[in-house]
Amino acid sequence: MKYNPVQNYINGKFVDVSSRRTLDVISPIDGKLLSKVPMSTAGDLDLAVRSARSAFLKWSRMPIKERVQVFYQYKYLLEKYLKELSELVSEENGKTINEAVAEVEKSIELTEFACSLPQLVTGEVLEVSRGVECRTEHVPLGVVASIVPFNFPNMVPNWTIPNAIALGNCMIIKPSEKVPLSCGRMAQLLKEAGLPDGVFNIVNGDSEIVEAICDHPEIEAVSFVGSTKVAKIVYQRATGNFKRVLALGGAKNHLMVLPDAKADMTAQNVAASMSGCAGQRCMAASAMVGVGNVDHIIDKICDEARKIVPGKNLGAVISKEAKERIEKYITEAEKQGAKILVDGRNARVEGKENGAYVGPTVIDYVKPEMAVAKEEIFGPVISIMRTKSLDEALEIENSNPYGNAASVFTQNGGLARYVIDHASAGMVGVNVGVPVPREPFSFGGWNESKFGVGDITGKSSIEFWTKLKKSTTKWNPEAGVNWMS
Repeated sequence: MKYNPVQNYINGKFVDVSSRRTLDVISPIDGKLLSKVPMSTAGDLDLAVRSARSAFLKWSRMPIKERVQVFYQYKYLLEKYLKELSELVSEENGKTINEAVAEVEKSIELTEFACSLPQLVTGEVLEVSRGVECRTEHVPLGVVASIVPFNFPNMVPNWTIPNAIALGNCMIIKPSEKVPLSCGRMAQLLKEAGLPDGVFNIVNGDSEIVEAICDHPEIEAVSFVGSTKVAKIVYQRATGNFKRVLALGGAKNHLMVLPDAKADMTAQNVAASMSGCAGQRCMAASAMVGVGNVDHIIDKICDEARKIVPGKNLGAVISKEAKERIEKYITEAEKQGAKILVDGRNARVEGKENGAYVGPTVIDYVKPEMAVAKEEIFGPVISIMRTKSLDEALEIENSNPYGNAASVFTQNGGLARYVIDHASAGMVGVNVGVPVPREPFSFGGWNESKFGVGDITGKSSIEFWTKLKKSTTKWNPEAGVNWMS
């Protein structure tokens, strides 16, 4: 075992949990044991909540310009330890080192945005009548929780940590039990950056802790990122306990490719979108709709896919179970009549035979009713459907229950605008394979890709992590009784 057993982080210290139940933390790169993660109980969560509540009294009263000083320092530490943090992400998640570096760099950008919050939450003031003033201000909620997935061990926690805490809340984070190491290292950096004890806490565990978070009466808000199935459960359970909830689910992102698209650029973008992070991202292209004759572009996509080699420029999927599930989708599509143009099944990496690898896979002549066309595969697989018109392509995109992202590849500005107007997705790209907005623009999908109001990052997140206080003051007794009395 390379690392010490994982512990919870409560009130500025790493502590053991009350349960002896643990799970192995396995590196998908080579199947080696990295650590063991404890399965906390509701009692362990309660300790974290009490710590956070105690810290909230002082932290929430600190001016925001003082609170963000911690995140200026945290940003510096993320930059200082970029290499170490990236290697840890790669080790526990399986992505390539370049992908891991890009992930930590995005965390730095997210933290940079949090440092700008004093300029964005100034509130408003207006003299509404002579001598009478109305004012609004953003007030923190209290103790909040963030439940994060395995696919971005560093970035997704930083979707919530900097903004929620800079805005005055105290946080409990529940990492994925598959990748708990990165969150523990971030806790150390936050403490080094000057964050007071109790403001940030980690409670490790499985579904028992997720349920306990949803039920705990002193947790005011919950954010969740994961599958749509679990997002629905979290949203229903937590809102049923009168909490504010933002739950991000899965996706099935469609790339619509028109015959006039720049072939080389399109092929490179499509291949990178479907295979980046081994396809384990909710913004990955997993479905392509070719409009008209796009055979010349599909040929180039296959050429680009063959340049992507497991263990070199393609990382592992999270587990052997995930590998089996992904390959089952490919085999099922083949049996149903789809044509496998590039086959990534049975991938092996020399010297890492116990790793979990799936090669890039391109499947053509997929029908919209097939599972590979409808369901989130979460692997380096793209399913190609063919239509005669753009409206048919949009009908396929619109009929899918998800709504995270959609893109169109074309040189026709009018058709691009048509797709932007008609795609049923919260994030749309034109000649962009992964249309993730940069800060300060927010991240969030539609339909069954998101449950709750607002987005998890950017300016939109301010409304989620705060409540608005309105005050009215009157300093003119000579006005007598009026409409304000």
